[in-house]
Amino acid sequence: MTRTVLVVDDDPDVREVLSLALSAFADWRVETAAGGAEAVLRCGSGGVDAVVLDVEMPGYDGRRTLRELRGAHAALPVVFLTAAADTTGLAELGALAVLAKPFDPLGIGTRLAGLLRWDG
Repeated sequence: MTRTVLVVDDDPDVREVLSLALSAFADWRVETAAGGAEAVLRCGSGGVDAVVLDVEMPGYDGRRTLRELRGAHAALPVVFLTAAADTTGLAELGALAVLAKPFDPLGIGTRLAGLLRWDG
């Protein structure tokens, strides 16, 4: 079964590297969004199995994005991938995990699959 991961980050380089890394790791379909508002719209369309979300983004930051996603998609797994120093309260908002940037492109797929309990 092909799973769809939505990568949400305002940095196009991070979106590209993470998309390539996850696509190469497993038979996952990777979609990207440049910000939180776009992510909420994409998840509203259905078909997203998990979200990898940055914390610090202009407009809808990661916290606001997660709060909005929880309103309609309570069971959707969300993993933060961030360089933010302040990650307090993310678990209470419903984040599955918080991973740090910079990340290892060769290991991020294994790490994410383990958190999501998906076979690679």
